Amino acid sequence: MAEVPEWMFRQSAVIPYRRGPGGFEMLLVTSRKGRRWGLPKGVVEPDLSPAASAAKEALEEAGVRGPIDDEPLGTYQYRKWRGTCTVEVFAMAVEEEMADWPEAAMRRREWLTIDEARRRVDEEGLRQIFDRFLAAR
Repeated sequence: MAEVPEWMFRQSAVIPYRRGPGGFEMLLVTSRKGRRWGLPKGVVEPDLSPAASAAKEALEEAGVRGPIDDEPLGTYQYRKWRGTCTVEVFAMAVEEEMADWPEAAMRRREWLTIDEARRRVDEEGLRQIFDRFLAAR
């Protein structure tokens, strides 16, 4: 495996959310292989801010748009490419949900309560960010 450039370990993500009948709901997406659930996320592109890069990922991976908070809710880490990725997470109030989006053929998406979302994700650090999201709302 080729050496992974250091800048690829800096990532950003969004918690796409809306108000549902039972309170806040968040949108999770599957990984490309469909085995894991998580947030739309990706490498922070060199020409974009972490928030702008996260908004781009939300559109590509989940087909959603909306305003993103200026400040991140926090960060979490996970292992990938024989290293550790650090992900800054921003909240996005979803205003538009597309029926078709760039990665629709590769990913599933699902609106979930925060409790359901906590059960679906593997990273404990991400569960803690979900708790911060609720506390901030």
